[in-house]
Amino acid sequence: MSDTTIEALEASFGAVETAGAVVRPMLAGAREPSGAAFEGFLRSGASVEMKAFTGVSGDTGGFAIPREIDAEIDATLKSISPIRSIANIVTVGSAGYRKLVTTGGTPSGWTAETAARAETGTPTFVEIAPPMGELYANPSASQAMLDDAVFDVEAWLANEIAMEFAKAEGAAFVNGSGTNRPKGFLQAPTANTGDTVRSFGTLQYLASGAAGDFAANPQDRLIDLVQALRGPYRQGAAFVMNAATLARIRKFKTTDGQFLWSPSLTAGTPATLLGYPVIEAEDMPDIAANSLSIAFGNFKAGYLIAERSETVILRDPYTNKPFVNFYATKRVGGCVSNSEAIKLMKFSAS
Repeated sequence: MSDTTIEALEASFGAVETAGAVVRPMLAGAREPSGAAFEGFLRSGASVEMKAFTGVSGDTGGFAIPREIDAEIDATLKSISPIRSIANIVTVGSAGYRKLVTTGGTPSGWTAETAARAETGTPTFVEIAPPMGELYANPSASQAMLDDAVFDVEAWLANEIAMEFAKAEGAAFVNGSGTNRPKGFLQAPTANTGDTVRSFGTLQYLASGAAGDFAANPQDRLIDLVQALRGPYRQGAAFVMNAATLARIRKFKTTDGQFLWSPSLTAGTPATLLGYPVIEAEDMPDIAANSLSIAFGNFKAGYLIAERSETVILRDPYTNKPFVNFYATKRVGGCVSNSEAIKLMKFSAS
Protein backbone atom coordinates (compact mmCIF):
# COMPACT_ATOMS: atom_id res chain seq x y z
CA MET A 1 0.00 0.00 0.00
CA SER A 2 1.42 3.35 -0.98
CA ASP A 3 1.87 6.33 1.27
CA THR A 4 -0.69 8.30 -0.74
CA THR A 5 -3.35 5.67 -0.16
CA ILE A 6 -2.63 5.50 3.57
CA GLU A 7 -2.93 9.28 3.88
CA ALA A 8 -6.30 9.24 2.11
CA LEU A 9 -7.65 6.56 4.41
CA GLU A 10 -6.44 8.41 7.52
CA ALA A 11 -8.17 11.55 6.29
CA SER A 12 -11.46 9.72 5.81
CA PHE A 13 -11.31 8.10 9.25
CA GLY A 14 -10.63 11.47 10.77
CA ALA A 15 -14.00 12.63 9.49
CA VAL A 16 -15.75 10.33 11.97
CA GLU A 17 -17.01 12.64 14.72
CA THR A 18 -18.80 10.09 16.90
CA ALA A 19 -19.00 6.33 16.95
CA GLY A 20 -21.35 5.01 14.26
CA ALA A 21 -21.92 8.41 12.67
CA VAL A 22 -20.68 8.63 9.11
CA VAL A 23 -20.40 11.97 7.39
CA ARG A 24 -21.25 11.25 3.76
CA PRO A 25 -18.64 12.43 1.32
CA MET A 26 -19.62 14.89 -1.38
CA LEU A 27 -20.82 13.55 -4.70
CA ALA A 28 -18.63 13.58 -7.75
CA GLY A 29 -19.99 16.85 -9.05
CA ALA A 30 -19.05 18.70 -5.83
CA ARG A 31 -15.83 17.03 -4.78
CA GLU A 32 -12.45 18.67 -4.90
CA PRO A 33 -10.43 18.27 -8.04
CA SER A 34 -8.23 15.58 -6.49
CA GLY A 35 -11.20 13.30 -5.95
CA ALA A 36 -9.54 11.75 -2.89
CA ALA A 37 -12.58 11.89 -0.61
CA PHE A 38 -14.94 10.22 -3.06
CA GLU A 39 -12.42 7.56 -4.04
CA GLY A 40 -11.88 6.79 -0.40
CA PHE A 41 -15.61 6.44 0.13
CA LEU A 42 -15.88 4.00 -2.75
CA ARG A 43 -12.92 1.95 -1.56
CA SER A 44 -14.13 1.79 2.05
CA GLY A 45 -17.30 -0.09 1.15
CA ALA A 46 -19.30 1.75 3.81
CA SER A 47 -23.07 1.45 3.42
CA VAL A 48 -24.96 4.60 2.48
CA GLU A 49 -28.66 5.52 2.36
CA MET A 50 -29.81 5.93 -1.27
CA LYS A 51 -32.84 7.84 -2.68
CA ALA A 52 -34.39 6.95 -6.00
CA PHE A 53 -35.40 9.70 -8.43
CA THR A 54 -38.25 8.78 -10.76
CA GLY A 55 -40.75 10.60 -12.91
CA VAL A 56 -43.67 8.51 -11.67
CA SER A 57 -44.76 11.01 -9.05
CA GLY A 58 -44.02 14.68 -8.62
CA ASP A 59 -42.29 14.60 -5.22
CA THR A 60 -39.74 11.97 -6.31
CA GLY A 61 -38.49 14.00 -9.20
CA GLY A 62 -41.43 14.16 -11.55
CA PHE A 63 -41.69 17.92 -11.14
CA ALA A 64 -38.19 18.24 -12.53
CA ILE A 65 -39.09 16.54 -15.79
CA PRO A 66 -40.07 19.19 -18.39
CA ARG A 67 -43.38 18.76 -20.17
CA GLU A 68 -42.99 18.88 -23.93
CA ILE A 69 -45.73 20.74 -25.76
CA ASP A 70 -46.23 20.50 -29.49
CA ALA A 71 -44.96 23.73 -31.00
CA GLU A 72 -47.75 23.72 -33.59
CA ILE A 73 -51.21 24.68 -32.40
CA ASP A 74 -53.95 22.68 -34.08
CA ALA A 75 -57.07 24.58 -35.02
CA THR A 76 -60.28 23.85 -36.83
CA LEU A 77 -59.97 24.69 -40.49
CA LYS A 78 -61.83 27.81 -41.55
CA SER A 79 -63.88 28.01 -44.69
CA ILE A 80 -62.31 30.62 -46.92
CA SER A 81 -64.22 31.70 -49.99
CA PRO A 82 -62.13 31.14 -53.11
CA ILE A 83 -63.65 34.01 -55.11
CA ARG A 84 -60.29 35.79 -54.93
CA SER A 85 -58.70 32.96 -56.90
CA ILE A 86 -61.00 33.44 -59.91
CA ALA A 87 -61.69 37.21 -59.85
CA ASN A 88 -59.76 40.09 -61.38
CA ILE A 89 -57.45 41.61 -58.75
CA VAL A 90 -55.81 45.03 -59.04
CA THR A 91 -53.51 46.76 -56.58
CA VAL A 92 -54.42 50.41 -56.10
CA GLY A 93 -52.58 53.37 -54.65
CA SER A 94 -55.59 54.99 -53.02
CA ALA A 95 -59.20 54.36 -52.13
CA GLY A 96 -60.38 56.35 -55.15
CA TYR A 97 -59.93 53.63 -57.79
CA ARG A 98 -62.08 53.92 -60.92
CA LYS A 99 -62.44 51.68 -63.97
CA LEU A 100 -64.06 52.51 -67.31
CA VAL A 101 -66.08 49.90 -69.20
CA THR A 102 -67.46 50.41 -72.71
CA THR A 103 -70.87 49.08 -73.67
CA GLY A 104 -72.28 48.52 -77.15
CA GLY A 105 -69.00 48.75 -79.04
CA THR A 106 -68.43 50.98 -82.08
CA PRO A 107 -71.16 50.61 -84.77
CA SER A 108 -70.03 50.08 -88.34
CA GLY A 109 -71.70 49.61 -91.74
CA TRP A 110 -71.27 48.56 -95.35
CA THR A 111 -71.10 51.01 -98.21
CA ALA A 112 -70.19 51.25 -101.89
CA GLU A 113 -66.72 52.29 -102.99
CA THR A 114 -67.76 55.82 -103.95
CA ALA A 115 -70.76 56.24 -101.65
CA ALA A 116 -70.84 58.79 -98.85
CA ARG A 117 -69.89 57.69 -95.35
CA ALA A 118 -72.31 58.76 -92.64
CA GLU A 119 -71.07 59.32 -89.11
CA THR A 120 -71.30 56.23 -86.90
CA GLY A 121 -72.08 56.06 -83.22
CA THR A 122 -69.50 56.11 -80.45
CA PRO A 123 -69.11 53.70 -77.55
CA THR A 124 -70.78 54.42 -74.25
CA PHE A 125 -68.59 54.51 -71.16
CA VAL A 126 -69.62 53.27 -67.73
CA GLU A 127 -67.57 54.09 -64.64
CA ILE A 128 -66.97 51.32 -62.12
CA ALA A 129 -65.99 52.33 -58.57
CA PRO A 130 -65.64 49.34 -56.24
CA PRO A 131 -66.74 50.14 -52.66
CA MET A 132 -63.75 49.99 -50.31
CA GLY A 133 -63.60 48.94 -46.68
CA GLU A 134 -60.93 48.36 -44.08
CA LEU A 135 -60.53 45.16 -42.14
CA TYR A 136 -58.76 45.46 -38.81
CA ALA A 137 -57.82 43.35 -35.82
CA ASN A 138 -56.06 44.36 -32.61
CA PRO A 139 -55.29 41.32 -30.42
CA SER A 140 -52.78 41.54 -27.59
CA ALA A 141 -50.46 39.23 -25.67
CA SER A 142 -48.50 39.86 -22.49
CA GLN A 143 -44.75 40.21 -22.77
CA ALA A 144 -44.33 37.31 -20.35
CA MET A 145 -46.43 35.13 -22.66
CA LEU A 146 -44.29 36.10 -25.63
CA ASP A 147 -41.11 35.36 -23.66
CA ASP A 148 -42.14 32.07 -22.05
CA ALA A 149 -44.49 30.34 -24.49
CA VAL A 150 -43.12 27.19 -26.08
CA PHE A 151 -44.40 28.22 -29.52
CA ASP A 152 -43.97 31.34 -31.60
CA VAL A 153 -46.89 33.45 -30.39
CA GLU A 154 -46.25 36.29 -32.82
CA ALA A 155 -46.21 34.02 -35.86
CA TRP A 156 -49.32 32.24 -34.62
CA LEU A 157 -51.21 35.51 -34.14
CA ALA A 158 -50.17 36.75 -37.58
CA ASN A 159 -51.41 33.55 -39.19
CA GLU A 160 -54.72 33.69 -37.29
CA ILE A 161 -55.30 37.29 -38.38
CA ALA A 162 -54.57 36.45 -42.00
CA MET A 163 -57.00 33.53 -41.93
CA GLU A 164 -59.78 35.60 -40.37
CA PHE A 165 -59.25 38.40 -42.88
CA ALA A 166 -59.45 35.94 -45.76
CA LYS A 167 -62.68 34.51 -44.34
CA ALA A 168 -64.24 37.97 -43.89
CA GLU A 169 -63.31 39.28 -47.33
CA GLY A 170 -64.45 36.05 -48.99
CA ALA A 171 -67.91 36.46 -47.48
CA ALA A 172 -67.99 40.10 -48.61
CA PHE A 173 -67.13 39.21 -52.22
CA VAL A 174 -70.29 37.07 -52.33
CA ASN A 175 -72.77 38.90 -50.10
CA GLY A 176 -71.13 42.16 -49.02
CA SER A 177 -73.47 45.14 -48.70
CA GLY A 178 -71.06 47.66 -50.26
CA THR A 179 -71.14 49.88 -47.14
CA ASN A 180 -67.61 50.11 -45.73
CA ARG A 181 -66.89 46.77 -47.38
CA PRO A 182 -66.88 45.23 -50.88
CA LYS A 183 -70.20 44.72 -52.66
CA GLY A 184 -70.82 41.05 -53.33
CA PHE A 185 -71.97 39.88 -56.74
CA LEU A 186 -75.17 38.43 -55.20
CA GLN A 187 -76.08 41.96 -54.04
CA ALA A 188 -76.20 43.28 -57.60
CA PRO A 189 -79.69 43.86 -59.07
CA THR A 190 -81.03 40.92 -61.10
CA ALA A 191 -83.46 40.42 -63.98
CA ASN A 192 -84.40 37.52 -66.26
CA THR A 193 -83.90 39.53 -69.45
CA GLY A 194 -81.07 39.04 -71.96
CA ASP A 195 -77.87 41.01 -72.40
CA THR A 196 -79.16 43.24 -75.17
CA VAL A 197 -82.19 44.37 -73.11
CA ARG A 198 -80.95 44.36 -69.54
CA SER A 199 -79.38 47.53 -68.15
CA PHE A 200 -75.66 47.50 -67.42
CA GLY A 201 -74.85 46.43 -63.85
CA THR A 202 -77.86 44.07 -63.60
CA LEU A 203 -77.13 40.34 -63.57
CA GLN A 204 -79.27 37.91 -65.51
CA TYR A 205 -80.85 34.99 -63.68
CA LEU A 206 -82.44 31.82 -65.00
CA ALA A 207 -85.23 30.16 -63.02
CA SER A 208 -84.78 26.57 -61.85
CA GLY A 209 -88.45 25.88 -62.60
CA ALA A 210 -89.62 25.26 -59.05
CA ALA A 211 -89.60 27.31 -55.86
CA GLY A 212 -86.71 26.13 -53.68
CA ASP A 213 -85.90 23.14 -55.87
CA PHE A 214 -84.99 21.90 -59.33
CA ALA A 215 -87.78 21.18 -61.77
CA ALA A 216 -87.93 18.03 -63.87
CA ASN A 217 -84.78 17.34 -65.92
CA PRO A 218 -82.51 19.60 -63.85
CA GLN A 219 -79.60 18.94 -66.18
CA ASP A 220 -81.46 20.87 -68.86
CA ARG A 221 -81.62 23.91 -66.58
CA LEU A 222 -77.89 23.75 -65.99
CA ILE A 223 -77.26 23.57 -69.73
CA ASP A 224 -79.48 26.62 -70.24
CA LEU A 225 -77.44 28.45 -67.58
CA VAL A 226 -74.21 27.66 -69.41
CA GLN A 227 -75.53 28.68 -72.80
CA ALA A 228 -76.97 31.94 -71.46
CA LEU A 229 -73.37 33.10 -71.10
CA ARG A 230 -72.13 34.29 -74.47
CA GLY A 231 -69.28 32.46 -76.15
CA PRO A 232 -66.45 34.93 -75.47
CA TYR A 233 -67.13 34.72 -71.73
CA ARG A 234 -67.44 30.92 -71.59
CA GLN A 235 -63.69 30.65 -72.17
CA GLY A 236 -62.47 30.61 -68.58
CA ALA A 237 -65.91 30.36 -66.96
CA ALA A 238 -66.64 28.33 -63.81
CA PHE A 239 -69.53 27.25 -61.61
CA VAL A 240 -69.68 28.64 -58.06
CA MET A 241 -71.82 27.00 -55.36
CA ASN A 242 -71.57 25.69 -51.80
CA ALA A 243 -71.05 22.10 -50.67
CA ALA A 244 -74.73 21.33 -50.02
CA THR A 245 -75.75 22.40 -53.53
CA LEU A 246 -72.82 20.57 -55.03
CA ALA A 247 -73.80 17.37 -53.21
CA ARG A 248 -77.15 17.39 -54.99
CA ILE A 249 -75.75 18.18 -58.42
CA ARG A 250 -73.12 15.44 -58.21
CA LYS A 251 -75.97 12.90 -58.21
CA PHE A 252 -77.58 14.18 -61.41
CA LYS A 253 -77.49 11.86 -64.42
CA THR A 254 -78.35 12.19 -68.07
CA THR A 255 -81.08 10.11 -69.67
CA ASP A 256 -78.51 7.44 -70.59
CA GLY A 257 -77.27 7.14 -67.00
CA GLN A 258 -74.09 9.22 -67.25
CA PHE A 259 -73.18 11.56 -64.40
CA LEU A 260 -73.00 15.26 -65.23
CA TRP A 261 -70.16 15.54 -62.72
CA SER A 262 -66.66 14.54 -63.85
CA PRO A 263 -64.16 14.00 -61.01
CA SER A 264 -60.63 15.28 -61.39
CA LEU A 265 -58.13 12.68 -62.56
CA THR A 266 -54.97 14.66 -61.86
CA ALA A 267 -53.76 16.60 -58.84
CA GLY A 268 -54.32 20.34 -59.03
CA THR A 269 -57.07 20.06 -61.65
CA PRO A 270 -60.60 20.84 -60.41
CA ALA A 271 -63.53 18.56 -61.05
CA THR A 272 -65.87 19.68 -63.82
CA LEU A 273 -69.59 20.01 -64.41
CA LEU A 274 -70.67 20.02 -68.04
CA GLY A 275 -67.01 20.54 -68.89
CA TYR A 276 -66.48 23.59 -66.64
CA PRO A 277 -64.62 23.71 -63.31
CA VAL A 278 -66.63 23.92 -60.09
CA ILE A 279 -65.53 26.32 -57.34
CA GLU A 280 -66.85 25.40 -53.91
CA ALA A 281 -67.64 28.59 -51.96
CA GLU A 282 -69.30 28.11 -48.59
CA ASP A 283 -70.58 31.69 -48.60
CA MET A 284 -73.03 30.85 -51.39
CA PRO A 285 -76.58 30.30 -50.05
CA ASP A 286 -78.23 26.91 -49.69
CA ILE A 287 -81.05 26.01 -52.05
CA ALA A 288 -84.25 27.69 -50.83
CA ALA A 289 -87.20 29.55 -52.27
CA ASN A 290 -85.92 32.37 -54.53
CA SER A 291 -82.29 31.76 -53.52
CA LEU A 292 -79.45 32.53 -55.92
CA SER A 293 -77.53 29.37 -55.09
CA ILE A 294 -75.59 28.75 -58.32
CA ALA A 295 -73.44 31.20 -60.25
CA PHE A 296 -71.79 30.55 -63.59
CA GLY A 297 -69.52 32.98 -65.29
CA ASN A 298 -66.13 34.33 -66.16
CA PHE A 299 -65.23 36.07 -62.91
CA LYS A 300 -61.98 37.44 -64.32
CA ALA A 301 -64.12 39.58 -66.59
CA GLY A 302 -67.11 39.92 -64.28
CA TYR A 303 -65.87 40.71 -60.76
CA LEU A 304 -63.23 43.23 -59.73
CA ILE A 305 -61.26 43.16 -56.46
CA ALA A 306 -59.26 46.29 -55.63
CA GLU A 307 -56.86 46.15 -52.69
CA ARG A 308 -54.75 48.93 -51.26
CA SER A 309 -51.97 46.63 -50.11
CA GLU A 310 -51.42 43.31 -48.44
CA THR A 311 -52.23 42.76 -44.78
CA VAL A 312 -50.06 44.99 -42.60
CA ILE A 313 -49.36 44.04 -38.98
CA LEU A 314 -47.94 46.61 -36.57
CA ARG A 315 -46.33 45.36 -33.36
CA ASP A 316 -47.03 47.87 -30.59
CA PRO A 317 -45.32 47.17 -27.24
CA TYR A 318 -45.71 50.75 -25.94
CA THR A 319 -49.39 51.70 -25.85
CA ASN A 320 -50.68 49.11 -23.38
CA LYS A 321 -47.75 47.92 -21.28
CA PRO A 322 -47.13 45.14 -20.22
CA PHE A 323 -49.17 43.90 -23.19
CA VAL A 324 -48.01 43.87 -26.79
CA ASN A 325 -50.71 44.78 -29.30
CA PHE A 326 -50.71 43.41 -32.84
CA TYR A 327 -52.65 45.92 -34.93
CA ALA A 328 -53.47 44.51 -38.35
CA THR A 329 -55.20 46.29 -41.23
CA LYS A 330 -56.18 45.48 -44.79
CA ARG A 331 -58.04 47.75 -47.21
CA VAL A 332 -59.98 45.97 -49.92
CA GLY A 333 -62.94 46.65 -52.21
CA GLY A 334 -64.92 44.78 -54.82
CA CYS A 335 -67.92 44.91 -57.13
CA VAL A 336 -69.33 43.50 -60.36
CA SER A 337 -67.39 45.02 -63.23
CA ASN A 338 -69.17 43.38 -66.17
CA SER A 339 -72.73 42.20 -65.63
CA GLU A 340 -72.74 40.22 -68.86
CA ALA A 341 -69.98 37.88 -67.63
CA ILE A 342 -71.86 36.33 -64.67
CA LYS A 343 -75.17 34.41 -64.73
CA LEU A 344 -77.18 33.18 -61.75
CA MET A 345 -79.67 30.39 -61.17
CA LYS A 346 -82.64 31.44 -59.09
CA PHE A 347 -84.60 28.67 -57.42
CA SER A 348 -88.03 29.88 -58.35
CA ALA A 349 -90.80 28.89 -60.74
CA SER A 350 -90.10 31.84 -63.03
